[in-house]
Amino acid sequence: MIKKYTIERTFELECGQSLENVDVAYMTLGNMNASCDNVIWVCHALTANADPEEWWPGLVGKQKLIDPEQYFIVCANIIGSCYGSTFAGSLKPGKDKPYGADFPLLTVRDQVRALDALRKHLEIERVKMCIGASLGGQQVVEWAISNPGVFDKICLIATNCRHSPWGIAFNEAQRMAIEADDTLYSGKEEAGWKGMAAARAIAMLSYRNYKTYQYTQMDESEKIDHFKAVSYQQYQGEKLCKRFHPLAYLTLSKMMDAHNVGRGRGGTAAALSLIRAQTLVIGIESDILFPLIEQEYLSRKIPNAFLKVINSKFGHDGFLIEYELLTDIIGEFLSES
Repeated sequence: MIKKYTIERTFELECGQSLENVDVAYMTLGNMNASCDNVIWVCHALTANADPEEWWPGLVGKQKLIDPEQYFIVCANIIGSCYGSTFAGSLKPGKDKPYGADFPLLTVRDQVRALDALRKHLEIERVKMCIGASLGGQQVVEWAISNPGVFDKICLIATNCRHSPWGIAFNEAQRMAIEADDTLYSGKEEAGWKGMAAARAIAMLSYRNYKTYQYTQMDESEKIDHFKAVSYQQYQGEKLCKRFHPLAYLTLSKMMDAHNVGRGRGGTAAALSLIRAQTLVIGIESDILFPLIEQEYLSRKIPNAFLKVINSKFGHDGFLIEYELLTDIIGEFLSES
């Protein structure tokens, strides 16, 4: 069941603006044990929500690696997302209209401050393992730097310490598609949907790769139209429109762009050296969005870190698909004393 925690104060943002009474939607699974040492915190990626059993079913759930019968599992919806946390579609405090285009820029560092406020609200002093992939991994690495004494272990999957120009360019192409939809700020129920559908189609090209499409979308016949790849792109766009909000997509893609753990800390290497948690870094060999060079850098610069590489046909999306490989690697890491 989704719960809600409200940060009942002025929440200052890294951009210099602020929000009032920020809502953080979250879910807990299982129970904390007597020694309070069984907490696993899951940080979600771009369009997921606070229910990890829903979007990471191969890793989280009964008789899975992250089992609520063994662990106390916490997952919070990112602020700026549309699954219960404060976002651009939320009503302004004391107003009868949403923030819309006036919603401020959020950073991963802002999100981590919201997560830490929730942690204190839940009276959690130690986290056995914090885990996340993609934008979720960006949160984990930032949190482990800003609060190094909280975590015993962290697991960083298909992520980085600073978003690349390549990743920013992909995100900007998606935002251009959304902002080209002149219904975006119309207030209608389907506002911005066509733009977001196009954005998602662009994103799929970064989540997968050439070999993935050869493997999954190749047509057997000698057709000249109505190709599988065409219907797949359209399907992915339409599917996201049924469950996500274009304004949240804009906010979170910009949050990802602004990710740089070295900002104000003397650079990324200096920042990563502050991490005290035992660290597992997982890279996906075929990932073109967060290429392996980024995970190699993390594993070199974080003290007490090691790297595991998985082979997958599915590129960046491998973190959502390769459950058996991830279970074996993370399970070994989790069981180590």
